[in-house]
Amino acid sequence: MVSAQLHFLCLLTLYLTCGYGQEGKFSGPLKPMTFSIFEGQEPSQIIFQFKTNPPAVNFELTGETDGIFKIEKDGLLYHTRALDRETRAVHHLQLAALDSRGAIVDGPVPIIIEVKDINDNRPTFLQSKYEGSVRQNSRPGKPFMYVNATDLDDPATPNGQLFYQIVIQLPKINNDMYFQINNKTGAISLTPEGSQELDPVKNPSYSLVVSVKDMGGQNENSFSDTASVDISVRENIWKAPEPVEIRENLTDPHPIKITQVQWNDPGAQYSLVNKEKLSPFPFSIDQEGNIYVTQPLDREEKNSHVFFATAKDENGKPLAYPLEIYVKVIDINDNPPTCLSPVTVFEVQENEPLGNSIGNFVAHDMDEANSINSILKYKLVDQTPKVPSDGLFLIGEYEGKVQLSKQSLKKQDSPQYNLTVEVSDIDFKTLCSVQVNVIDINDQIPIFETSNYGSKTLSEDTAIGSTILIIQATDADEPFTGSSKILYKIVQGDTEGRLEVVTDPMTNAGYVKIKKPLDFETQPVSSIVFKAENPEPLVEGIEYNASSFASFELIVTDVNEVPVFPRRIFQANVSEDAAVGSRVGNVTARDPEGLAVSYSLKGNTRGWLKIDSVTGEIFSAAPLDRETESVYRVQVVATEVGGSSLSSTADFHLVLTDVNDNPPRLAKDYTGLFFCHPLSAPGSLIFEATDDDQQSLRRPKFTFALGREGLQSDWEVSKINGTHARLSTRHTRFEEQVYNIPIRINDGGQPPMEGIVSLPVTFCRCVEGSCFRPAGRQDGIPTVGMAVGILLTTFLVIGIILAVVFIRIRKDKVENPQSPENKPLRS
Repeated sequence: MVSAQLHFLCLLTLYLTCGYGQEGKFSGPLKPMTFSIFEGQEPSQIIFQFKTNPPAVNFELTGETDGIFKIEKDGLLYHTRALDRETRAVHHLQLAALDSRGAIVDGPVPIIIEVKDINDNRPTFLQSKYEGSVRQNSRPGKPFMYVNATDLDDPATPNGQLFYQIVIQLPKINNDMYFQINNKTGAISLTPEGSQELDPVKNPSYSLVVSVKDMGGQNENSFSDTASVDISVRENIWKAPEPVEIRENLTDPHPIKITQVQWNDPGAQYSLVNKEKLSPFPFSIDQEGNIYVTQPLDREEKNSHVFFATAKDENGKPLAYPLEIYVKVIDINDNPPTCLSPVTVFEVQENEPLGNSIGNFVAHDMDEANSINSILKYKLVDQTPKVPSDGLFLIGEYEGKVQLSKQSLKKQDSPQYNLTVEVSDIDFKTLCSVQVNVIDINDQIPIFETSNYGSKTLSEDTAIGSTILIIQATDADEPFTGSSKILYKIVQGDTEGRLEVVTDPMTNAGYVKIKKPLDFETQPVSSIVFKAENPEPLVEGIEYNASSFASFELIVTDVNEVPVFPRRIFQANVSEDAAVGSRVGNVTARDPEGLAVSYSLKGNTRGWLKIDSVTGEIFSAAPLDRETESVYRVQVVATEVGGSSLSSTADFHLVLTDVNDNPPRLAKDYTGLFFCHPLSAPGSLIFEATDDDQQSLRRPKFTFALGREGLQSDWEVSKINGTHARLSTRHTRFEEQVYNIPIRINDGGQPPMEGIVSLPVTFCRCVEGSCFRPAGRQDGIPTVGMAVGILLTTFLVIGIILAVVFIRIRKDKVENPQSPENKPLRS
């Protein structure tokens, strides 16, 4: 009894000391309530004090008390020992108020005790050791095994949130991690390095140590556990098969299985990728990975096929990289030899020695090259005409070389022979036609009709392409053959290549033409020697002699030519602040006749330049300004001194480089700036500055300040960036008028330039956000009173005029009483 009283006194003391007696927060009437209490707290903690009115004198607590929860007669609810959320997370209690006889007078009401979690449990792996396996070259990031841990703490709080990581990998090659773990799910997969480097031959197994932490791994006081993982590496069977060989034009029933691919695990979905876009695609694959050819293939149409096999999971995601499938189509002899042209033509000179090659005859076979199916044999089966005898030709059995076999040919016997060549492979034969033309041998040299064509005088400005002479040689060989065709060469007197000779193919006439400009100053007189020759070589024992050579003399007369500039455009760069009289460039020209040259300027509209008429040196003649014209263009006129005073021109471009010589200014007109009057709060306006100097790649960096110190109590200028600034009011006490605020802007250049600009700011009454200015009286516009007076005066004058007219009419009627029809009105 004493012990119980002492216990109650302790509770009461704690209750009063801790302030639990405050009405409403820690005490109140009997009603349904829910309390949240952290687990692990010290026992004898007061939860709440329930209050009732007579006749209730006691309380009764029932339900899931677990011998922990107690209530005193005065309504103090408390627990006698620490709570454990993992034992019971929620206690459902019933509380009733009793009278002195133990009868219920209020309640029972539900009382719920929620036990809040604290981190008092460490995570533990379900196994201390895990074992798994993975195929080499598996897709990185795809899990092949899981490790799992549990934590009795509340998973909805950080106390029960687990964080997995790999702490050790053995072996660890080149410090690369081959494995990775999902820190939330415990899923283990390969890294990209592991997908590439795992090899069961080099390292058949790996050992990992994985850890798990609670508190999401973010708290240094979190609990942890470790487990070992042994992983064996299995050989990857997802490999490209060996190249497949298929005979073309197979007659067996299709489809025909040709190879197979297989994923490392069952259940993969296979498909083929036709990257060559063949239509129709002659291959298919079933869900066992068997690959089929679905129709006969033709090697001559396509001698090989390359496509890809893919494996996907049930969601259509690739399990690995596609495999290349290579199919070679094996040739069969299904194509006969073909002639390259309907008739193959060869030429042979008469008197050609026996055994000399006339030409190589070649046929074609579409079957596979360098195989038995495409090896061809050649055989002569006919010769027309058979004069002077049959068998004049023979052909190499495999190389197709055509040769003379019995005697040399003579054109008078037959100018042409037609041969039939049989071309065969192991199964087929084809007949082809060969035509042999007998041509005259080149045993005659070209002979000029004259050996000296005299002289020719031309001015040095004769147009290029002009024909200046026609030469003629003849050849007694057969016309229109390589033996009789004549080519003319200039072999002496034209080292500069100023002339050329063009042969007329019908007449063999040679047209001597100007190829390059003639030049009196370089070579006024030239002795030209021509040689006539054939494109075909002369037969042995025959050589060109003096009859194949001719000459003529070319005399070039002088023409007064304009001075010549070495180039069309001259350019110079100079700073725009160059002093007047500075040398800015030099232009020179040369007169072909060696005369002196005088220089002058043309198009010097601004008068900025002058030129030394003798040397061609150009000087500045006035201040230069890049902002007016950044590239100043003039023409330099070169005139020969003496002679015909011919002239020529060249362009001179003076590029002006910038110097900092322009002060900053406002970028636009700012007359529309205003504040609504009266100001309710200090306001601000933004303005922009610029200057006319050349802008560099970097934006300008202006600085801004008020133009007068006396304005600093009313206004403030603050820089926004290198071109913009903000003008702000410092108070609201401004009158309704226009303020012109001076702003000092400095460009910070070299040398620095500074300008003071005026920024007009209007304070005005506003209507719907716009500035409203009542119209004032302007000069020349009358006031309202003046307008009324003018109007009354006008009416008075009109009345007087009408009265005068009326009186005049009355007077006329009295003096002349006639009918108005008979008397005209007076003007």
